[in-house]
Amino acid sequence: MELEDIVAVRQIFPVLIEDELFLYPFMITPIFINDSKNSSALDKALKDDNMIFVAPSKYENGRSFDEIYDCGVIGSIMRKVPLPDGRIKILFQGHSKARITKRISNKPLEARIEPIIEEELEPKKKKALLDVVKEKVKILSNISHYFSPDLLRTIEEGIDASRICDLILNTIRIKKQDAYEFFILSNLEIKLIKLIDLLVEEIETNRLQKDIKNKAHLRIDKANKEYFLKEQLRQIQRELGSDTQKEDEVKEYYKKLELKKPFMHEDAYKEIKKQIEKFDRIHQDNSEASMIQTYIETALDVPFEKISKKKLSIKEVIKQLEHDHYALEKPKRRIEEYFAVRELLEKRKINDKDGAKVILCFYGPPGVGKTSLANSVAKALKRELIRIALGGLEDVNEIRGHRRTYIGAMPGRITQGLIEAGQINPVIVLDEIDKLNRSFRGDPSAVLLEILDPEQNSKFRDYYLNFNLDLSKAIFIATANDISNIPSPLRDRMEFIELSSYTPNEKFQITKNYLIPDELKKHGLKAGEFSVSKDGIELLISDYTRESGVRTLRRKIAELCRKTAKQILLEETKKININAKNLHTFLDKKVYEIQKRERENKIGQVNGLAWTAVGGDVLKVEAIKIKGKGELMLTGSLGDVMKESAKIAFSVIKVLIDEGKLKFPKKALLDSKTNIYEQYNLHIHVPDGATPKDGPSAGITMATAMASIFSEKKVRSDVAMTGELDLNGRVLPIGGLKEKLIAAYKAEMTTALIPTKNYERDLKDIPQEIRDNMKIIAVRKFEEVLKYSLM
Repeated sequence: MELEDIVAVRQIFPVLIEDELFLYPFMITPIFINDSKNSSALDKALKDDNMIFVAPSKYENGRSFDEIYDCGVIGSIMRKVPLPDGRIKILFQGHSKARITKRISNKPLEARIEPIIEEELEPKKKKALLDVVKEKVKILSNISHYFSPDLLRTIEEGIDASRICDLILNTIRIKKQDAYEFFILSNLEIKLIKLIDLLVEEIETNRLQKDIKNKAHLRIDKANKEYFLKEQLRQIQRELGSDTQKEDEVKEYYKKLELKKPFMHEDAYKEIKKQIEKFDRIHQDNSEASMIQTYIETALDVPFEKISKKKLSIKEVIKQLEHDHYALEKPKRRIEEYFAVRELLEKRKINDKDGAKVILCFYGPPGVGKTSLANSVAKALKRELIRIALGGLEDVNEIRGHRRTYIGAMPGRITQGLIEAGQINPVIVLDEIDKLNRSFRGDPSAVLLEILDPEQNSKFRDYYLNFNLDLSKAIFIATANDISNIPSPLRDRMEFIELSSYTPNEKFQITKNYLIPDELKKHGLKAGEFSVSKDGIELLISDYTRESGVRTLRRKIAELCRKTAKQILLEETKKININAKNLHTFLDKKVYEIQKRERENKIGQVNGLAWTAVGGDVLKVEAIKIKGKGELMLTGSLGDVMKESAKIAFSVIKVLIDEGKLKFPKKALLDSKTNIYEQYNLHIHVPDGATPKDGPSAGITMATAMASIFSEKKVRSDVAMTGELDLNGRVLPIGGLKEKLIAAYKAEMTTALIPTKNYERDLKDIPQEIRDNMKIIAVRKFEEVLKYSLM
């Protein structure tokens, strides 16, 4: 059915409103729909026969009959596409001009439509007017950018006066009201005459604009003339040999590049050479010149050719580790194994891959020697050490580098580290890898996946350099405090080596043999001018520091050295001897790390063992019973896990009382008809109340405190314990055993109760000093705990 027939039959069509422009017949135009009225009109059209009337709006977002023009284009919907942002895109093909004769509906907009039929014009007159129109269009095209060559050809060869008018009006984009006045004209002669007037006006306007631009260009040309004169002067100076600075720089860059060429990838060579050529062509006053020069100098500073060629020697690694570190036996042995494999592969000329490229990650509390172990490795291998602090890093470009399109772009930290080290194969320490942050700037851990993967890091691309770097020759060592914070894909790339707390004896040896000699050198003191007695060091360790490592201990030694230096200069003292008696005169106050055990055995007070970020600690658990109804009250800033442990412990105690395995004095009963645990409320407290506490290892401690309260038996004050309970009374394994037993030993406990599985699995990791001086007992069931703890 033809369009005229459809309009004659239907007459009523949905109305779609277009905000931006007037549509003309025979145009195929995309229209975006994002409002309910247009959506309703579209749905109506699609439901019927895809025919719709499109009218332009008078105002922005006008959606009523009063806010739109009463004319438009009737046409068909060729395609409908829903967009991700919720809008709908349709492809509309216009067929004929039409106008609204009657409003039918507001939801959706519907109206009675009738076509706009233009009056026929005498052929001679039409041809004359069209010739004038085409002449004006040709003139306008010569002084403006309106008409493309194809459009100009279409107008030149066209004979349909109405369509030529529509093409011109759509191209020069006149105001909506002016477009409306042309649109509704049915008299073709008047329309062509008005169009000629409009074209004449456009020609005059464009000529005026062109004159203004020409005058502006004259002023610019004057500035350019000065520039070219200056450039000619520089060229003359160059010819005379008086200004060859840039030329010399370019020659130097090419010379450096050719020296590095045998050691770099082809893509790196091409990229740097391209930038040197660009720098040579560009004028030095150009703002881009300094950026290109900075890039060239940075890229040529990358030490492609500088490789530490010292052969690996496991003997030297062992010697350096033993020289720099006391204790840490397990980490040192693993490092030695790592380099033994690499040396063997090197000697037998086997390609260094897989097991030899394992990424080691040292983890443990602060100050236990994670970074210094990496430093010792670098010394033994005679390689430079690069330390990249990752704590709080959230911008992925800090590692990968910024693209040079950004202002202030710079290479990533890895590239900067290689440049500072002056080696392509240094030891790179990724410090605090567990403290990476993720933000809208990217996820740094994703870049580290590439850096730490032996299969990928031979082609690591720095965005600033824009070429690949070979990181496979570098040795990566990571450090962390808490490996649970490291993303699991990143954890999969590394082998973890734990560095746990030092025992008091280990701290004593480290202080005597390492810290004091180091601080004497740093403070300019001689060995005969400063000394600390054995009891002075022990008091310093036990009462003045609170840590797993020795960082605070080193600071205290440094403080003593500073005060010694001051006394030597002001009081002309020849030697300062520090011991347990006069230590308090040099240091401000004591910070008790772990309180010594109480000598008095008490009912309801048990020594538990806890793990903290700075090592182990002895955690007292207190309990009392109050007349009540069998309720359990918990205080001491306990976390959810410890609260659940207390509830489980309470249930285990109830079962033991019911089964008669936990005896209690008859006088404790307030009512013979109910169970004892229903006659009292229990209050469990873990001092101090301001410190948050949580973790799955206090089950047997809280259960022992409850058992002591109900049985009214005292708990041995020299016994400490750690372990979790299940509802059947089994003692479950825990973590951090070494730190906990060190804390018990420092607190002068004589006996420690630990889960059987931990005894079988972890006892070998406990320092011999602790095993020799403290009785460690494995317990499988809670009844065994009561046997060793209650009196």
